Amino acid sequence: MVCLRSLTPFLLACSIIPASLDAAELVSGLEDQTGLAVTIYNNDLALIKDRRKIDLSAGNLDLAIRGVSAKMRPETALLRNLKQPQALTVLEQNFNFDLLTPAKILEKYVGQTVEIIRMNPATGKETQQPAAILSTNNGVVAKIAGRIETNPKGRYIFPSIPENLRDKPTLVTQINNTAAGTQELELSYLSRGLGWKADYVVELNGTDSALDLAGWVTLTNNSGTSYPRARLQLVAGDVHQVQEILHPIRATAMEMTMAKAPAPMRQEALFEYHLYTLERPTTIADRQTKQVSLLNASKVPVTKELVFQGQDYYYRSAYKSLGRPLKAAIFIKFENQASQGLGMPLPKGIIRVYKRDSGGNAQFVGEDRIDHTPKNETIRLKLGEAFDITARKTQLDYAKVNFGHPYSYAAESTYRIELKNAKSMPIKVKVQEPIPGDWKILRESAQHNKVAAGLAEWQIEIPAEGTTVLEYRVLVRY
Repeated sequence: MVCLRSLTPFLLACSIIPASLDAAELVSGLEDQTGLAVTIYNNDLALIKDRRKIDLSAGNLDLAIRGVSAKMRPETALLRNLKQPQALTVLEQNFNFDLLTPAKILEKYVGQTVEIIRMNPATGKETQQPAAILSTNNGVVAKIAGRIETNPKGRYIFPSIPENLRDKPTLVTQINNTAAGTQELELSYLSRGLGWKADYVVELNGTDSALDLAGWVTLTNNSGTSYPRARLQLVAGDVHQVQEILHPIRATAMEMTMAKAPAPMRQEALFEYHLYTLERPTTIADRQTKQVSLLNASKVPVTKELVFQGQDYYYRSAYKSLGRPLKAAIFIKFENQASQGLGMPLPKGIIRVYKRDSGGNAQFVGEDRIDHTPKNETIRLKLGEAFDITARKTQLDYAKVNFGHPYSYAAESTYRIELKNAKSMPIKVKVQEPIPGDWKILRESAQHNKVAAGLAEWQIEIPAEGTTVLEYRVLVRY
């Protein structure tokens, strides 16, 4: 018998006496678990491998495996006998993810008659009456003593718990077993609700010439179950999946936890991806965000760049004004090499950069996102815009010229860039101009480098609290 107390507008359970399960059903809980491995991918996908020792009788039986992910993809589930594969055959499987709640059990009894116990507020005496449940949409509608009532106060009494309601997500499999006795079974399946991302923290030294880097893996479990003492592996890479139509899932609050004993992860190649393995078991609780250490590196050489980045539109026409003063973008770059203190494939994520002030306090100075980065590649981060380094660009003249075939358009134009430094020390900046079409610098006050087909770059030094002027004339042809 099941008893529910009805409180308008919510339902609260007062007591539950579970109905007896079918005698033929064998229930396996977490106490049978002998091993658990969780492999998490970047795109809300995980592979779960759950090993259990279960005492099986011979013949056909229903095996209910409790504690699986509530967001299991049941079509991917595979149950097998690890030591005697031929002894077990799966005939049918049903994934019961409709969990037992006061509202759910009442919903299952729509169209049926149950009992309701109500108390007379004047006398305190309780009476029990039949109640026909008509609807549970946005509240309860019931027929009691020939009257229709909405959200009646009282305790509902149900004869049993519906078979398709479970207190935990459960996979019920109909199996044929030919080997009686204790067997080691493994259930593997794909699940939604588990994800991970990489986060990095960088601290620059006082001269911006070296950095310390710590990498963290942030795990999020919203799958509806916990994974105690699991062997954790992470796959970095863009794994292709067939897109399905998914229903929106309501976000829930998640507990933030930090690993107490950081242990960098071991990585290896897997197909065309990279696999990261935590060298110790960890528990991933439901509705939890957990961080574990990925890597640590110290005194990695770094280069800081101040870059003025132009536009290509003003090479196509005459302009009286080219906008407001420009600010220099701040970049830092370093090499992902073993000789530089790194040298492992870095999963995509956000790198946050800090630097200590004169009082020794770490201050946030910017962040940027990196994609999956192989070893021996350069990592370049944009942190913001410089406060004291500015520039103003002016188009001095513009004139179309006739170059004939094969060009349908040609023009010469001259530009003046006044670069200012308000710092008390000299600095070097890069001026990068994306020039369209077929172009040629006709004259310039400083030597440029053609770093790409459509990009000219100048290295300019600006004196302390001073100004440097870059002037150049360019021919552009289409």
